[in-house]
Amino acid sequence: MDIVKIARTAGLQILLDARIGRETYHSVSGSLSSLQRFADEVRAATADEFAARSEQPERHEA
Repeated sequence: MDIVKIARTAGLQILLDARIGRETYHSVSGSLSSLQRFADEVRAATADEFAARSEQPERHEA
């Protein structure tokens, strides 16, 4: 799940604040309606990932 992409799609503004080594630090701002869209998209993506895992056959260790 690309959380930054979901945030942008929801209408949130993403700012790159800093890059230290391999870590990046971002600030996010936007309206409450954008935050609600973001939350809805994260919930849907999580449900899709859970469903995809549930559909995979179980592996049994021998």
